Amino acid sequence: MKPIIRNILAVVAGIVAGSAVNMGLVMLGGAVIAAPAGADVTTTEGLKASMHLFTPVNFLFPFLAHAVGTFIGSLVAALISTNHKMVYALVVSVWFLAGGIINVVILPSPLWFTLADLILAYIPMGYLAGRLIVGKK
Repeated sequence: MKPIIRNILAVVAGIVAGSAVNMGLVMLGGAVIAAPAGADVTTTEGLKASMHLFTPVNFLFPFLAHAVGTFIGSLVAALISTNHKMVYALVVSVWFLAGGIINVVILPSPLWFTLADLILAYIPMGYLAGRLIVGKK
């Protein structure tokens, strides 16, 4: 397989793996930490209307989903890519950062969560995943 094809597949596989982990943690979070009483978490409109009811604990699994999903996706991309492993790990983390930014625009959250999520859950996780693989040389 040509290196460029393998590198493209590495990014796609990273995005798919990271998305699966993200969704799994979001679904698990709903089972572990109940939504606040009166909150409708089944629609975006319901989330927007009930966001004021959420406490910091309700933001734990969304943050973990973003951070762990990005980490796993970046790790997969770095493992599969043929060269420039850090670059491909960071490409995947930037993809998820773009999704995080879109999420903030669509579903406003408290400023503290927005900052923590956008600053800590994406690029640092991609860098950490890439570093783990690059350091294995």
